[in-house]
Formats: sequence, C-alpha cells, structure tokens
Amino acid sequence: MKKKILAMIPARIGSQRLKFKNLVLINNKPLIQYVIEASKKARVFDEIYINSDSSIFKKIAKKNKIKFYKRPKKLGSSNTRSDDVVYDFINNFNCDIIVWVNPIAPLQTPEEIRKVIKFFKRKKLNSLITTNKQKNHAIFNNNPLNFKKNSRFAKTQDLKPVELMVYSIMMWKSESYLKNYKKNKSAILHGKVGFYPVDKFSGIIVKDKTDLEIISTIIRSSKYKKKIKYYK
Repeated sequence: MKKKILAMIPARIGSQRLKFKNLVLINNKPLIQYVIEASKKARVFDEIYINSDSSIFKKIAKKNKIKFYKRPKKLGSSNTRSDDVVYDFINNFNCDIIVWVNPIAPLQTPEEIRKVIKFFKRKKLNSLITTNKQKNHAIFNNNPLNFKKNSRFAKTQDLKPVELMVYSIMMWKSESYLKNYKKNKSAILHGKVGFYPVDKFSGIIVKDKTDLEIISTIIRSSKYKKKIKYYK
C-alpha cells in the first residue's frame, strides 16, 4: 500500500538573528520560494504545506498552488520547539510520513529531496536529519575528535569525516512520532535514527546576514554547479 507523504515547510514570521528572512527577495523571489519549487519538482509528495503563524505566507502558498496551515499563535514565538510544531501538524493532518523541508536551505534540489526520502524508506527509519560530512581536523572542548594530538599531523584526505547536522530536511514516521512525543514530549530523534549527508550547497542554512549574502551570491551567479574549466 502506498504511503502518504506530506511536505511541511515551516515559516515562522519572527526571527531573532535575521528579521523576516523567509521573505527576503533574491532574484525577485522570496527565500521560501526556492524550496517550494524544489519540493514541487521532486514529485514525491502527496501534498505540500507551508506551516506558519503568519497569513502572509498564505498568499505565497496560493500563488504556488500548495496548501497553507496557520499554526496556533502559541507556536509562533522564538521559544517554540520544533518537536511541538511537528506534533501539532501531525495531529491535524493524516499521513504516514512527514517531511520537514527547511525554507532557509534554498539550494536544495529535487533530486536530493528524492534521494533522502528513498534512503529513509530503504533503511526503514523512524526519524532522519540531514548532515554535512567534512574532512577537517575537528575538536570539541579542546579535545581532538578525529585525530591524535601527539602523533604525525594527518592529511585532511586521510581523516575520518565529521558530520554536522544541517537540518535542510528532517523526516519522521507519523505514528511513531506521535507515540514518542506523548511519552517523552520530544521525538525529533526517536526510534531507528538515520543521518543523510547532503551536498555542501544544500547544507548551507541562512541563519544570519552573512549566510544570506553567501546564498545570494551563489544564486545570482548561477554557476555553482557548472562544469569546472582549467587554465591551458
């Protein structure tokens, strides 16, 4: 039996670090528009929703022929937890799998969205978060994570990669999410958890003005995935 998969694009109107970032225009498109288009082109979702505390996103949803869900006002503050937003949404919409497509990761592609969902299904996961793999010398609390202090300094290509969560996509089985949330008031990482490493571009998240400038430069150049040419 085919499983019903819903895309949820969360778009809180307030932001402490960069105000109204989902509405910032890049090439005459609001930031959120890029993931809407990628989600539609992926052709893997039964329905796509913008989930927001502000009705301004209802206009964007209507223009793009997708659906809009106005979350309760209490879930629109800077203290709102992702766990609570997902729980509220699943409680209101029947689906087997819920996919959080982050609007502040505008370089995601339809192909990558399809790959993440395919991985989730193949591994029979309960929850998943995307990551970036990096082959860098990594430390935490002044201690090495993937190298030794008193040994020959390793080349970066020889290091074990470290993975950073980037949250461009998160997804869950709805049934197990509800069960774990009711029990623990938390379910972002529950059951059989998977981590999927995405393309470096897909993992760029707009959190502040500097991130926005980087993303804007990449999008406006439109050359970030073209074939590399060499000096002759």
